[in-house]
Amino acid sequence: MPAIHPTAEVDSKAELSADVSVGPYAVIGPHVKIGSGTTVGPHAVIDGHTTLGERCEIFASAVIGARTQDLKFKGKRSFLNIGSRNIFREFVTVSCATEEDAATRIGNDNFFMAYAHVAHDCVIGSGCIMANNGTLGGHVILEDRVIIGGLAAVHQFVRVGKLAIVGGCSKVVQDVLPFSMSDGHPARVYGLNWIGLRRAGISADARRLLQRAFRILMTQRLTKPNAIRRLEALTGGSAEIEHLIRFLKQSKRGIGRANRSSQSSQASQV
Repeated sequence: MPAIHPTAEVDSKAELSADVSVGPYAVIGPHVKIGSGTTVGPHAVIDGHTTLGERCEIFASAVIGARTQDLKFKGKRSFLNIGSRNIFREFVTVSCATEEDAATRIGNDNFFMAYAHVAHDCVIGSGCIMANNGTLGGHVILEDRVIIGGLAAVHQFVRVGKLAIVGGCSKVVQDVLPFSMSDGHPARVYGLNWIGLRRAGISADARRLLQRAFRILMTQRLTKPNAIRRLEALTGGSAEIEHLIRFLKQSKRGIGRANRSSQSSQASQV
């Protein structure tokens, strides 16, 4: 049987795996499903049509599966689907989707620090980190291994590409390129996330190709169709360049790019 503190309120219809632990005064709603090895801290609330995978950690006073804060919500059934090994620290809030049968989705191995917020209909990949008070508006997409700095806010419908890092206190209103560093108010992409690329095991050859691609994108001020054509001639079978091209083709909000002089410090780092 799950280890449920006597002061916790767990609805009889909730589905908890045998080794789930629920702390004092936690509240778990009737449509919640919690996977093996997950721990729910004191005063945490898990509600809505929420599914949690295995070995997640829900810390004190986090609210997971809250009703969306979207004013368009009409009370229809919507979902929150969360993978395995995710950590939600104190006072993190994650909302269900807005439209009927839609879902907010979170992958595996993500870390949400205290007071982070994930709004309705967001899609978060795996291996992401949101630092304290990081905020995602509705319909935001974070690809894999994204880092959102503390107090940074991401506007609704923005996409942040994989292995991108967004600096603390940034205001992100346009898409953030994969593999990039972004910072500012509003946020601007300044160059490659060199440290993240190395940690991810991206080869030196691939990093050099990405460096060339970023020079094309950030110093030549081409229109998006022309930039894509230049990158397609550069790919050389590089999975990273191909991913960059796909991201650009799918971008609807545009890319926030810094001015040319800010690229000089990036020129020689391989």
